[in-house]
Amino acid sequence: MGNIWEALADSTRREILNILKDGELNAGQIHEFFDITKPSLSHHLTILKDAGLVNFRKERQSIYYSLNINAFNEVISYIKGLKK
Repeated sequence: MGNIWEALADSTRREILNILKDGELNAGQIHEFFDITKPSLSHHLTILKDAGLVNFRKERQSIYYSLNINAFNEVISYIKGLKK
């Protein structure tokens, strides 16, 4: 779960997750929301993938990203477990 916290620590990555809550998008569509380079966006998406926070699928030459709800449920369960 350590990678999840590192991924969530960055505001750009949190904004990517916020954008993806409305549904699946490809990297080009996500890039339209930001004023960053494509390599920088790719770096952020890789961190989110490695943390398991997003699902991805390749279609032709595009990669589509969506939220991995199971990962968020795991985080919520962990946080709920801290409360007594």
